[in-house]
Order: sequence, then structure tokens, then C-alpha cells
Amino acid sequence: MLTVRPLSEQDMDFFMEMRYEAIYMPEGKPLKEELLSLPHIKKYSDGWGRKGDRAFIAFTSDQKRVGAVWYRLFSAENKGYGYVDDETPELGIAIVPEYRKQGIGTLLLEKIIEQAKLDGYKALSLSVDPRNEAAVQLYQKLGFEQCGISGTSWTMKRSLS
Repeated sequence: MLTVRPLSEQDMDFFMEMRYEAIYMPEGKPLKEELLSLPHIKKYSDGWGRKGDRAFIAFTSDQKRVGAVWYRLFSAENKGYGYVDDETPELGIAIVPEYRKQGIGTLLLEKIIEQAKLDGYKALSLSVDPRNEAAVQLYQKLGFEQCGISGTSWTMKRSLS
């Protein structure tokens, strides 16, 4: 049985692990500290807890953290890879590798979509490497549609209305 709850201060190390896992690089992925300290990556977690930041953690019945989902607002002056506009939070998600393909991603995404609606957002966006076929299929299943390209990644958006 899985439980999902909001991110707490005690989850920050796990959250950073999940931030690292969320970055899809099939080969040549730098070490966690190196990658997460790059300015274009660091902005996804710097000062976490500001207005518009939301995150949830999934746990097993024995309290093992197995996944996280989050969103953050960006601006035209400080765009994320999945940026569409200043009013649309950009989503990120990661599941501990040995727990993938068990429905945890769907559970977490449904939870954050519901939260985004409660927070009054009209849409969510994300960035995904099209070679990450499992992720693309999951996003499409939950209503995300490709709306642009940033570098080699697709920008996808889901309306919340």
C-alpha cells in the first residue's frame, strides 16, 4: 500500500535524489552534486518553498520513500525547460528505479494535478526527452500534449479545466 503526503523538511535529501533521477540522460550522466549544481539545473530547487512550489512524496507501508512529484513557477526571464508561461507551473517527477512500472508515477501525477487545480492553476507543463518512452506514454495517458520543443526535449502541457 502506498501513501502520498506533502514534502517535509525531513524529505529534502530524498527530494534532491529524486531531482537527480528526474534528469533523463541515457549515458554520460554527471555525478549528482555536479549535475544539480549547474545553474540551469540548480534553479529547479534553489530556495525551495517559495510561493508556487509544491511537492509530494510517495511511501510504502514500511515508510520507504519511493517517489516524488513537484512543480515550480518560472518566469520569462528565468525559464525552465518546460516553460510555457508565467502562470503555468512546471512539473517534475521521479520514482526510485526498482519501484518503477508499479503505478507510483500515475498516483503521484494524479495527486499533483488535483493539487494544481485546488491551487487555481489552469495548466501544468513539463519537459521530457522523447527517447524516454515510458515517461512520454505516462504523460500522454494523463492528458499531457506536446506543445513545443526546447533543445532535444519536448515541452508538454495539460489543461486543468
